[in-house]
Amino acid sequence: MKEMLGGEFDEFVASYDFPHKRGIRINTLKFNTEDYNLLGLDLTKCEFSPSGFYLNSEEGGIGNSPWHHAGAFYSQEPSAMSAVTILDPQPGEKILDMCAAPGGKSTQIAAVLNGNGLLWSNEYVRKRAQILLSNVERMGIRNCVVSNTHPDTLADKLEGVFDRVLVDAPCSGEGMFRRDSIAVSEWTPEHSAACAVRQLAILDSAAKCVADGGVLVYSTCTFSFCENEDVIAEFLDKHPEFSIVDSGVSFGRAGFNRSDKYDLTLSRRIFPMDGGEGHFAAKLQKCGEKINSSFAVKRGKPTDGEKSAAELFGQCFESEPYGNIVQIGDNCYIIPDDMPDTAGLGVLRGGVLLGEVMRNRIEPAHALFMAAKSDECNRIVSLEPNSAELKAFLKGEEINVSDQFKGYTAVACENAVTGFGKCSGGRLKNKYPKGLRMM
Repeated sequence: MKEMLGGEFDEFVASYDFPHKRGIRINTLKFNTEDYNLLGLDLTKCEFSPSGFYLNSEEGGIGNSPWHHAGAFYSQEPSAMSAVTILDPQPGEKILDMCAAPGGKSTQIAAVLNGNGLLWSNEYVRKRAQILLSNVERMGIRNCVVSNTHPDTLADKLEGVFDRVLVDAPCSGEGMFRRDSIAVSEWTPEHSAACAVRQLAILDSAAKCVADGGVLVYSTCTFSFCENEDVIAEFLDKHPEFSIVDSGVSFGRAGFNRSDKYDLTLSRRIFPMDGGEGHFAAKLQKCGEKINSSFAVKRGKPTDGEKSAAELFGQCFESEPYGNIVQIGDNCYIIPDDMPDTAGLGVLRGGVLLGEVMRNRIEPAHALFMAAKSDECNRIVSLEPNSAELKAFLKGEEINVSDQFKGYTAVACENAVTGFGKCSGGRLKNKYPKGLRMM
């Protein structure tokens, strides 16, 4: 670090005497950024994302906030938001997040896509992939595929599919030292070197997934040369079809020029002195002309379950389904219109889980309502964020409602849908999942 920072080394060391930076990113699929004061949190705008904020209070427990349950925001280290800002996804594009858990960057991408296009979020570690799926569901994302497979498998099956690919690679975690003592205890020079080998292998797989004219962004939350600029230089040696390009942002600082062949100062670094815990990102462009591709979706005759699912959707919502209703086993899903063949790709979820096929009916899923906008619901109970009724609902309790409500009914924290129940006789029978309930 002395070699890297020179005269700034003392300032860098001094930064570790201060608490780590905490932040949230507002989920614009469910909440307006301009209304951030309504969240009841002490926030200051941060520079790394248009929807990002520093959380000034050191108090914990924001995961119990009704707004968090509703998916109105995602807790995220501020500088971690920088990679997606550099990726610059555009509505309508196909985006791959190769190492996506726990979901901060994927949910950030999804908010920018705003339901238009396709997001593929992959995580190789099964347990982490389940956490990713839970966060995708909480944030109300409709156009996402969540998979649990090796990067090489994705590269073989989805070669040249994606307009933009993000590789937020597993790293030695030097940018987490202020907030994670485990990251400190696990660090060794050998671990950092081993990470670089793995990072380059993941990049090789990711490169195959990028369409001609597409963009590949590589990021880490570490500081070492060998995991950042050196990985990029070696990747460019192996892949002459890619070039490093300007990141398009002004936050942070330029990377270090560790090569005579490539201008690695086009990459971006963020140190604790720059307003975040630590991040690196480089934007790479693939040569060729960009062509918009699409996938033909073959649809057979609807099953009885699919017909029942469509009827249930019409009973609950005023809008039309935002994709194709498909039955897989005992479950029905609303899958994105333009989704490639997922066979053999370890897909945990494609689109939104609509519900489970029972004997003579469909039992709606929590995910179906989490993906709904409040103005799309035929019946909705809107509760104040600090109300006893909403707190009771989030604990799994029945609540009193108007006796005009009959059947499946959305429950919202103000205008952000946070679950549903079944109404009868002035009572709402709670359907909030046990594993998500407020303790």
